[in-house]
Amino acid sequence: MTEPSVPPAATARALLRSRDRATLATSLAGAPYASLVLVATAADGAPLLLISDLAQHTINIAGDPRVALLLDGTEALDEPLTGPRVTILGRAERSDDAALRARYLSRHPSAAGYAAFADFHLYRVAVERAHLVAGFGRIDWIAAEDLLPPGIAALAADEAALVDELNEGDPGALLGRKGEGWRLTGIDAEGLDLRRAGMVARLDFSAPVGDAAAARAAFARLEATARAG
Repeated sequence: MTEPSVPPAATARALLRSRDRATLATSLAGAPYASLVLVATAADGAPLLLISDLAQHTINIAGDPRVALLLDGTEALDEPLTGPRVTILGRAERSDDAALRARYLSRHPSAAGYAAFADFHLYRVAVERAHLVAGFGRIDWIAAEDLLPPGIAALAADEAALVDELNEGDPGALLGRKGEGWRLTGIDAEGLDLRRAGMVARLDFSAPVGDAAAARAAFARLEATARAG
C-alpha cells in the first residue's frame, strides 16, 4: 500500500515550527541583503524575530518591511538538495505583545540577556505566502491561509499553564533521552516544541487538538509511545 503523501503546507509548517534560526532577506537600497536570525513562532505560526534597531536588517525593514525567511531542513542529509527548505514571504511588523515576547523568550532563553536593552524589539512577520522545495521536482507555492490555517492557535490562552504543568515531568523521555535536561518551550494544536541548551526538537501530535484537555491526552499518548520504545 502506498503511504499518503504529506501535503506541502504541512511540510512547510513543520519546518517553520521546528527550526530555531533562519536566513532573513531584506532590502538594502533596492538590493538584497541576507543575515542570520533566531526565529520563533507565535501560537498561530507567524514567525517572530527579536532584533536590534542597530542591526542592518532592522534598518532595512524600517525602509521596506517586506522580508523573506529561509528555513532549512537539509542539515543532516548527504545530498542537501534532496531535502526540504521553505521560504516565507511577508511583512515584518513591530509588536509589543507580551505573550508573543514570552513565547519568543521561551524558545530562546539566552535572549533574555539582551531582550530588555532599549534597542531590541520584537517583530511579527505577517505571512503572505510561502515557497517550499522538498526535493527534486517537489516544488510548491503555498498561500498564507493554507500554511497557517484557522485553529492552530487554539491553545494560545492555555499554553503558558500547560507548558509549566507538562514540564513538571521529564519531557526528554518523549525523545528517548530521559533526564537529559530537555524542556518544553511551547505547545500548539499540532505538537510540542522542546529545547536543551543549543538543541531543539519538535514532536507532532497524531492529530490536531482543540483545547487543553485534548492536549493533555495527546501528550499522554506520546508518553505511552515513548515508554513502548
